[in-house]
Amino acid sequence: MLSMQMIVGLGNPGKKYADTRHNVGFKVIDLLGGALGIEINKKGFGSHLGKGEYAGKQVLLLKPQQYMNCSGQPVADAMGFYKIDLKDVLVVLDDMWLEPGQIRLRTKGSAGGHNGLTDVVTKLGTEDVPRLRVGIGQCRMGEAVGYVLGEPGPVEAEQVRQGIGRAKDAAICWLEEGIGAAMTKHNSRLSDGQGLKD
Repeated sequence: MLSMQMIVGLGNPGKKYADTRHNVGFKVIDLLGGALGIEINKKGFGSHLGKGEYAGKQVLLLKPQQYMNCSGQPVADAMGFYKIDLKDVLVVLDDMWLEPGQIRLRTKGSAGGHNGLTDVVTKLGTEDVPRLRVGIGQCRMGEAVGYVLGEPGPVEAEQVRQGIGRAKDAAICWLEEGIGAAMTKHNSRLSDGQGLKD
């Protein structure tokens, strides 16, 4: 039996939120589905999902539909049902601390104030959750909620779109070669060719 890896995109359900900054995770999953030939046309675990095979493994793509702050239970339920190890999970989310278009892979760490990742960490009972962050840029103090639930302007939208593409490539590398190789190859790739600083 093939082992299973799961990639989870965080976002909010419904057309109202479809193009907001907070839904970058959903967009990465949609792009991945197209690249891997996996249709995200099923429902289960409070999510929209798709299953397929890639690189000799079963792949589960998951988009929780319980709103961002309640993303953790669908992730926990899917992991439990399919008996997926934590190392075989990758959570994709937006990140205000990265410039638009930048991406960052990490094996673990704090949620960094992201409510969706906070709930995942809480429901799984550990911060050792591999994650792929996609930059959406910072806002002014006290405007975070309106910012993440807003839509980017044309220039920023293009930068974010490029970041979504980079995240798709990094996720495929994760499937093929593992988190270490994906971090080495993709954490330093930016549109301007400059490396990321921690």
